[in-house]
Amino acid sequence: MCGFAGLIALDNNDNSLEVLRKMNNALAHRGPDDHGAWQATNIGLVHRRLAILDQTKKASQPMTSESERYVLVYNGEIYNFKEIREELSADGVKFNSNGDTEVVLASLIKWGTKAIPKFNGMFSFAFYDSATKKLILARDRYGIKPLYFHYNGSLLVFASEEKAIRLHPLYRVNLDLLALVEYFTFQNILTNRTFYEGIESVSPGTFLEVFFDSKNIYLNHKQYWDFKFQEESSLGDQNEQKEEVERLFSQAVNRCLISDAAVGQYLSSGIDTALIATEASNKISNMNTFTIGFNSENATGLELGFDERTEAAALARYLGTLHHEYELQPGDMQSCIPELSKALDTPRVGQSYPNFFAAQLASRHVKVVLSGTGSDEIFGGYPWRYFAAMGTENFHEFSNAYYNYWQRLVPDQLKPQVFKPVWDVVRDYNTKDIFYNILRAHEGDKRGKFSNLNSSLYLEAKSFLIGLLNIEDKIHMHFGIENRVPYLDNDLVDFVLRLDPALKINNFGKNVYSIDENTSGDKKSFLKPSESGKRVLREIYESRLPTFGGWKEKKGFAGPDSSWFRGPSIGYLRHELLEKNHKMYDYLEFGEVSRVLENHISGRENRRLLLWSYLSLKNWLDINL
Repeated sequence: MCGFAGLIALDNNDNSLEVLRKMNNALAHRGPDDHGAWQATNIGLVHRRLAILDQTKKASQPMTSESERYVLVYNGEIYNFKEIREELSADGVKFNSNGDTEVVLASLIKWGTKAIPKFNGMFSFAFYDSATKKLILARDRYGIKPLYFHYNGSLLVFASEEKAIRLHPLYRVNLDLLALVEYFTFQNILTNRTFYEGIESVSPGTFLEVFFDSKNIYLNHKQYWDFKFQEESSLGDQNEQKEEVERLFSQAVNRCLISDAAVGQYLSSGIDTALIATEASNKISNMNTFTIGFNSENATGLELGFDERTEAAALARYLGTLHHEYELQPGDMQSCIPELSKALDTPRVGQSYPNFFAAQLASRHVKVVLSGTGSDEIFGGYPWRYFAAMGTENFHEFSNAYYNYWQRLVPDQLKPQVFKPVWDVVRDYNTKDIFYNILRAHEGDKRGKFSNLNSSLYLEAKSFLIGLLNIEDKIHMHFGIENRVPYLDNDLVDFVLRLDPALKINNFGKNVYSIDENTSGDKKSFLKPSESGKRVLREIYESRLPTFGGWKEKKGFAGPDSSWFRGPSIGYLRHELLEKNHKMYDYLEFGEVSRVLENHISGRENRRLLLWSYLSLKNWLDINL
């Protein structure tokens, strides 16, 4: 787990070692254990290392082949590297180290880009062949590890985080106005844009082939994998499918425990982390577990149930883990926002300050931490979202209904008012087409009994999941620790994509409430047990943890922001958002921001998501412009 950066510059003056070192220093938090650089005519690579597997110098990067023809910088973990190593060794390949980096290098030398689908894990890398002047930039299937680039025809700059790219002397920082519109539509960015104009991300499941000569740099994007939610009758009956899910899940967790550094795990009251803990605690004695709680003194309504410490501690005692917890106060939220904004680079989904403090807590005890991210997106953990578009008869009706639901912050009809200062520039940017094209990529006009569910799951995986993985990576690497996600093991995902939908959602098609996304926390008040998501995981949970059995409500990991924004944080919000001369009002209408804030404080509306996004934009501008 590391960070890297590099560039191809046709003008060698833009390829100086000083520029590369500055970029590498910007990534120091991602790799506090070691650093290195490699440079040749027109190209340079730098690397920061967080030593997890093979902590010796033999696994340092940039790593070159024995012939010095090939060079690799790599970020991530390949969980099946031992199997790949055995295959390569049987073919005569010799290894000098015990980690996965050299296996990635040898695989790419032997198989080229055909090696990429073989990798089961999380990764991004840059692989250069000096003989052909060909560079490969690649990213894992799901987008667990980030990779960004800036390209203008004669210059290509790439890095694990945007903050490294912005340090190149030829790059000029400007806010991408179209990314701003996406963010304030979905509280996410569904395209490859970032808040930095001219910097975009490599798509998950994609690699870039890069060639260059004396005049031009050429980029070729190739997708090697994508989600395909499509049930298959050949998998056996429901009991057989359930048994296979449990086997693959156990295998996935055990793969994620391979480490030469200390491993811990997050623990909540939910089934996702509980199932991981039942498996991991059997392999690691006195495993460290971590829970974040919230001071509920100022909370009201559903937010009173946000604190999961009591349930998590009981489970920790049952499993015999070494448990740690931390209680967040309202002031913690506002105190961390500047540092959090710097860590994230580009704001993404939801209130991520609890994740920030969770990673900080874990970093005091371990170098590797396991989380339940990805379970909801592949097993159907958000049933109230999928039902939002039930009853539609064709793709057009479905996509329209679902788009209307997914406008989480600013709906289309309000955009002229909210974006008034820049409306002439952004008015033609159609976020509905972006949304439509993602759905279309999955099934198109073909509609079947479970089409709405499968298309909804695909959308979640291609948008919401990518946003979650982005913030998880940035926050954990900010504290120099690695976050592993067992539910996104390739073998497990490949099987679950084909699972009987009835093992995901009970009674799919029945009428349930469509829940306002501003209503975070306990969804049990809205959903019946017979209509809950992740059915197969719930059944496995009840068989493994009978003492803690029963229907576990979906809470989500969020603080009592709605109450805090009306109580102890009122002064902070007004100070941050009601300064008319702030840069934010070069892009947004002051009156609209003020109206939303006062409506929330008065209790007329719950706009916690939008207020958080205003704070995120304000702090991004403070840091970057």
